[in-house]
Amino acid sequence: MKGDYQELVDEISALLGAPATLEDRDFALIAFGAHDSEDDSAMDPVRTRSILTRKSTPAVRSWFEGFGITRATGPVRIPAAPEAGVFRDRLCLPVRHRGVVFGYVWLLDTEPGPARDRLAAAMEVAERIGVLLSDEERAGSDLSRELRAALTAERDWQYDLALATLRTALGPDAEGTHTMVCAAPWTSSDVPSARTVPGVSALCLMPWPGAGGSRGADRPDVSAADQPPAPPAHASQSPRPPQALAALVRLRSPEALGPAHSAAGRLGGSAGVALPRRGIGGLRLSWREASAAARAAHARPQLGPVADWSAIGPYRLLTALPRTAAPDPAVSPLLVPAHSELARTAEVFLDSAGQAGRAASELGIHRQTLYYRLSRVEQLTGLDLDQGEDRLLLHMALKSARLQR
Repeated sequence: MKGDYQELVDEISALLGAPATLEDRDFALIAFGAHDSEDDSAMDPVRTRSILTRKSTPAVRSWFEGFGITRATGPVRIPAAPEAGVFRDRLCLPVRHRGVVFGYVWLLDTEPGPARDRLAAAMEVAERIGVLLSDEERAGSDLSRELRAALTAERDWQYDLALATLRTALGPDAEGTHTMVCAAPWTSSDVPSARTVPGVSALCLMPWPGAGGSRGADRPDVSAADQPPAPPAHASQSPRPPQALAALVRLRSPEALGPAHSAAGRLGGSAGVALPRRGIGGLRLSWREASAAARAAHARPQLGPVADWSAIGPYRLLTALPRTAAPDPAVSPLLVPAHSELARTAEVFLDSAGQAGRAASELGIHRQTLYYRLSRVEQLTGLDLDQGEDRLLLHMALKSARLQR
């Protein structure tokens, strides 16, 4: 869908001989046409800000809306207003469908302006954009709801029903290659529009998989309308469980994960990317992989900020363990705050494949200090670090403890 918008914007740019910019009705950037690098005037401050921040300032929006663009059915010329940050005249092509405005195409206005026949042709292209935006908006809320329903289904029949509905809404795209992205923890209660994130078919809020084993972490997010009445102000309230943002991302091929990484970077925070799959039948498995990779990136910054499930190594196994699992009794004495330096020493030593010189160098300590600390680790845990299985147990226990932080 994003490619369709770009092609249509490029078509308008070619018709009118000027770079065009497409924004939705909330002034969020959807697509923009390239401009000739020799024409610096095409990149005025408003256009530059829109492209870089993907939105316009309230002052700019107020100035534009003051010329009736929300009601207009044809092109609108808008003069410059330096006090509002608008330094060039604008030409606005309202993007409408069935009487409803869904967005705006913007161009810098010049004298004498585009020929009437070309302007009419550009408005016809804007109407085609309106059809796409209308269809996407109508399907968008359903996609969000059905994506969440599929990811939180407790029974197979519920999962199959949600997938069927999602597959119908996606249309032919449902049979293409997809992956899941998990961005977490997601602190905002707002869900971005899928059309503002290239390649994303649907977004929804999910319980953050690193939130521990509370009941709220295993239940789907509910809208404000479904919440029970708020308690009185003086009553104690439990904090809202942390959440994650789930994104279903379209891919051109299984080898090209670029769109997923771009979407994860746009969403921000720690993020995980699942293995690519054909169709959406493996959606539930993809979400487990994406959320596992996000937990690993959150626990181990060296893996992130965006981590592929295929690249998180032992965390593929560790994230599959119950979140409420107690630490191994042999290792638990090492996990108290008083012994955090010993735990870090042991983890670095094991990460270094037991190479004392490499571990001491990374820790910035003398090799004899390293040996002393490792002997203290053995005393606390009762493990023998000369034994492979004891090393494996300690290493996995330390990595698992990271996921619980």
